[in-house]
Amino acid sequence: MAAHARPAARPQRVPDIDLSPDDLRAVTAFNLACALLVIDLFESVRPHDDRPRQALVAAEDFVRGGPRSRAQRITSPGAHRAAKEVTGAAFYAAMAAGDAAASAYLHPLADPAQVGHILRAPAHCVLAMETRVDEPLIRTDAVATVLERATPRLVDVLCRYPRAATATGDRAIADVMTCLCSRLRSTVSR
Repeated sequence: MAAHARPAARPQRVPDIDLSPDDLRAVTAFNLACALLVIDLFESVRPHDDRPRQALVAAEDFVRGGPRSRAQRITSPGAHRAAKEVTGAAFYAAMAAGDAAASAYLHPLADPAQVGHILRAPAHCVLAMETRVDEPLIRTDAVATVLERATPRLVDVLCRYPRAATATGDRAIADVMTCLCSRLRSTVSR
């Protein structure tokens, strides 16, 4: 009888950044607050598709003290799949919902890609507000609306990470994330 070799486990990286559960909840609370601003843009187009709303419920459960769980891991990609079935502001709104649930899984690694867990949902929110049919906002106003939801703890967590990665596949998201990253970091130096 031949013994089956187990695949080698991927080595665990040593955390580079201190992150408490309250830090993670502050990040998810910010993402959730942003996504809630625009969820109606998806729900008005797809009223019977609750995948993005389920992602927001999972994010809210974590923010209110629940554990990081399978709920965030499952509802996030569900919301992202829902986004792929619509266009424009509805797409960005569903993406923001999925990103809000995923933000609970920010890793304590000094990797610019991790900044996406902090800023991708707010960036999708900005683009949703810009592209909505009724009363679209100009970017500076949409960014200001998002920044109003940032807390000092959120800014503190962001500043522990390198600047946002700009080599993302979506230029619009990368541009908004870079803007949000700079604006939030500038509040520290004031």
